[in-house]
Amino acid sequence: MEDVAEPSIFSRKSLQQPVSRTVSKKEPTSAAFVESFLSESGEEENNASFEGLGLAEWLVRTCRELGMKKPTPVQQGCVSQILAGKDVFGLAQTGSGKTAAFALPILQKLAENPYGVYALVLTPTRELAFQISDQFKALGSGMNLRNTVVIGGMDMTAQAKALMQRPHVVIATPGRMRDHLTNDPDIAAVFARTKFLVLDEADRLLEVGFEQEIRVVLENLPSTRQTLLFSATMTSNLQALHELSMEKAFFYQAYEGFKTVEALQQEYLFIPANVKDVYLMHVMSTLEDREVRSVIIFASSCRTCHFLSLMMAELETDTVALHSMKTQQQRLASLSRFKSGQVPILIATDVASRGLDIPTVDMVVNYDIPRFTRDYVHRVGRTARAGRGGCALSLVTQYDVDLIHDIEELIGKKLEECQVEEDQVLKGITTIYKAKRVAMMKMVDSGFEDKLKSRKELKLKALMEKGLLSPTKLKGRKRKKLV
Repeated sequence: MEDVAEPSIFSRKSLQQPVSRTVSKKEPTSAAFVESFLSESGEEENNASFEGLGLAEWLVRTCRELGMKKPTPVQQGCVSQILAGKDVFGLAQTGSGKTAAFALPILQKLAENPYGVYALVLTPTRELAFQISDQFKALGSGMNLRNTVVIGGMDMTAQAKALMQRPHVVIATPGRMRDHLTNDPDIAAVFARTKFLVLDEADRLLEVGFEQEIRVVLENLPSTRQTLLFSATMTSNLQALHELSMEKAFFYQAYEGFKTVEALQQEYLFIPANVKDVYLMHVMSTLEDREVRSVIIFASSCRTCHFLSLMMAELETDTVALHSMKTQQQRLASLSRFKSGQVPILIATDVASRGLDIPTVDMVVNYDIPRFTRDYVHRVGRTARAGRGGCALSLVTQYDVDLIHDIEELIGKKLEECQVEEDQVLKGITTIYKAKRVAMMKMVDSGFEDKLKSRKELKLKALMEKGLLSPTKLKGRKRKKLV
């Protein structure tokens, strides 16, 4: 990390079109924060084969064994630049092979001079950390690769022991990595010779919510490292970082702005809020007619996610839930059951919206419209991956109209209206309302509501400690709630 007075992370050059300056007006930003990532330069290059990217024969052979016949555009654009020692910012849509774009060159450099910890990969969600770890293991099967995952919800002592053994690659969430660095003075020495810092889903990691954690990590890494940032969307923080750095690093952009994949059918249902659950269950009843094998239903909160899973269980619909109120073992088990096809419906918060590659997802349902418009792109990106088709259906109430207009403006296209027969939808309203009452009682009886309240209080306390929430604002929130 070089001196802030000489900004130097991204080149103005792009393999395709200029960077779109369209960003979500509602996302949190911190201009000073992005200056922490400054490093060195780049040119661009295009190749049509893994051999042409400069990869070693053993890595080319591994790619072939894994069914990777030729590099994707983001891999073509970035691998050779990383091998050349340049900092890289790769902007490409979901399902485009961004993980391999940074994993392949890191593994090649590691094989030339193996030591640990050689690379630190930061990612915003625990599930994505495990997925990245699995990809490193697969791509690094031709060498004696040692990697470890450091995330919340797992035993810190065991993680500290694993770090002290100096694995080659560490994949971590920022909060848990910060905890290790601040609580154990010996951990910092483990990263003294780290060659690579990777920020996967960089748009999310550069938000204010992660600022303090990322700063602690940066302070404990050597200034001679290569910094690699990968994202599916351009945000104001990334745009500011790109403009600060100008000619100093290589910038690759595979598509313009917040464009969603062309093979994705994007629809909406405009419905009254009080019968949203009734319409959701009607959509679930039509999956066979739509030839849909599996669905991800996105909800805005843990509470809604848990409620929907209980309600659908009462209606004898087989689902699994994925949200942050579950233990890490439960989260991984839910994801495993869904990925393996044992359960066709996954109900999830936005912890499942980023990076997860589940090839058989045929449909995404936005039960709640995302508050940040760019999150829509990440959610619907769970289907129609790698050239396959898919459908995204948003349940739009009278309270969501402005959000939908923002989304349409962002992606540059109108959503199509899904036509349903209201009489058919409302046939099951009595049964569904009964299931809702039972689900609510189960939530109260299980103590879930009390857990939510305690968790919220801890979150507010953490925000105050970070300086992101003042006591005055906290009192204002409480007064508003009472009113």
